[in-house]
Amino acid sequence: QVHLVERGGGTVQPGESLRLSCEVSGRTIVRSAMAWFRRAPGREREFVAFISRLSRTIFYTDSVRGRFTISRNNDFGTMSLQMNHLNPEDTGVYYCALRESNGATSQADDYAYWGQGIQVTVSS
Repeated sequence: QVHLVERGGGTVQPGESLRLSCEVSGRTIVRSAMAWFRRAPGREREFVAFISRLSRTIFYTDSVRGRFTISRNNDFGTMSLQMNHLNPEDTGVYYCALRESNGATSQADDYAYWGQGIQVTVSS
């Protein structure tokens, strides 16, 4: 059984940083693309960042580009999201997601496995 577990959330002030991690068990990630999504209060889940299986293709939603950095370590079955210059609009539950293939996509329906989510709150 495949499990994804997110870690690293919390409450920070505007301008501060957080690093999220996602650990995958029950399946190798080396053949699979991965992504981060988030759900802000009262809003639909939205795409945040994508990374292909060998990290050759990476892209972000416009609102986080230049502030967030996605990375992965296939040997350890992990993915990370470094979030800098956080602002209140970044508040939400963050989810890591794993595809069964390597195709590039920002559509949530294309991801077969999901973590339970972790809260990130940016507030002064």
